[in-house]
Amino acid sequence: MAEKEENEIIEHHVSEEMEKKRSRTRDSHSFLQSDTFSEKEGRSSTQSSHRLLAYSDALISIIATVMILPVAHTKIEPDQELQESLQQLLTTKIAVYLMTFLIVTVAWAAHIRLFQVIERIDDFLALLNLACMMLITFLPYTFSLMATFPEVPLGILLFCACAIVIGLIQAVIVIYGFGHPYLLNDCIQISENQTFYKRHILKIILRVPAFCFFAGIFSFIFFPLSYVLLAVVIFLPYITQSLKWCGNKLAGRQEELPESMLLYSYHPSEPLSKERVEAFTDGVYAIVATLLILDICEDNVPDRNEVKERYQGSLVAALSEFGPEFLAYFGSFVTVGLLWFVHHSLFLHVTKATRFMGLLNTFSLACIGGLPLAYQLTHEFTKNSRNELEAIQISCVIIFFAGIFQLAIWVTALFNERETLHPYVRYGGREHAFMFAKLALYPCVTLTTFFLTCILSKFSAQIFHLMQIIVPFAFLALRVLVSVALALLRLVFCPAKPTDNALEEDESRLPFNDVLS
Repeated sequence: MAEKEENEIIEHHVSEEMEKKRSRTRDSHSFLQSDTFSEKEGRSSTQSSHRLLAYSDALISIIATVMILPVAHTKIEPDQELQESLQQLLTTKIAVYLMTFLIVTVAWAAHIRLFQVIERIDDFLALLNLACMMLITFLPYTFSLMATFPEVPLGILLFCACAIVIGLIQAVIVIYGFGHPYLLNDCIQISENQTFYKRHILKIILRVPAFCFFAGIFSFIFFPLSYVLLAVVIFLPYITQSLKWCGNKLAGRQEELPESMLLYSYHPSEPLSKERVEAFTDGVYAIVATLLILDICEDNVPDRNEVKERYQGSLVAALSEFGPEFLAYFGSFVTVGLLWFVHHSLFLHVTKATRFMGLLNTFSLACIGGLPLAYQLTHEFTKNSRNELEAIQISCVIIFFAGIFQLAIWVTALFNERETLHPYVRYGGREHAFMFAKLALYPCVTLTTFFLTCILSKFSAQIFHLMQIIVPFAFLALRVLVSVALALLRLVFCPAKPTDNALEEDESRLPFNDVLS
């Protein structure tokens, strides 16, 4: 009898849950179908935001990358020690480039998150976005002023003013979007907590203008504190989340993300648009590859009179003088192209990009942006000089960090592989080993090249150029080498395991987190 009553109670609860689901479905349909005339008219005047976002990504990638030009075009005299010049670069132009790249990519990440909430646009939003892009493209100039005149508050004031106006424009976009719900994504449209979403997003957006307002005030009182506040604007979200994570681990609590946090937060696992990450990355790689040819077109086209007088009209003889420049160009272009190829292969296997993966990608792209500087340095000095050796080692360091941050993206994806990676590249499979070998190739090769140039300094240029020639062939032979290595490992450690069960073995492998635990 008690069992019968218990079954009736369970059936009653199930029927209640089913009725609630039907009610929510009817409410969502009625919400979507009960537009007023003005809403239907406004909906018909909207358009997809894809082209606007593509334009914004292209604009931001260009403005983030071209700041390397003042660094790459710094003239270093042949008789001047590279170490002294490098110290000057690190204190001024390289610092400006890195800070500008980081600030611009932070603004780009905020733009991604904003337009993950607002999925459709109209003319008003398009014009607001253009105003926001204009101010973002002006940010590098303010950083140049801050680097050139660090004791004058004008540079900080201009930057703070731009950041405040950008934040206010984004706040207007949010208010306008929630005032016209058909512009929002579907999850928020049918949500009963639109007011909470709006307040939550505005609180995060207006945090930056508030910090910049105080930084502008302190520029008149004690300007070093202004720089501290600007650094807080960049790194506070990551510091806060790291402290929360450590506190939860020490207290033994399991962190649970509210539903709103999944759309607009500073959490490392917050999803970023994978398509926009790829578009921005492609833009940076394309611009860097294009910047490499600018110096060839500008500096390595011989003068007509010089060809006629010095080389007796032989253009081939005149161009032969620029052999090292052409060799450095082709080697640098191959390096940029192969690093893009590795990034392309990585994101083919990624199903969802997160905020932390986007941060690592930003660091990798900042190193990629430094390759025009590496190209300039590798052919700037006389052969077998100390300056040439140091320039080649700097190039190895830049390429190493560009590759190591790509590898860090892969490791980060493995820690949450069920959500971020396709099943066939998760921990333990053949494609996983192949992808890991691809990502580890450039860090290993450049690290080896760096130490070889330290030991065999007289042959540093030959070693570096040999590395650039060998790497493309290594990529071509990589799949064969990985297959042979895996076959040998299976032969040594699992000689009795039949090969027919390879598919079952691949499907039954443990996730990366389970293996670690």
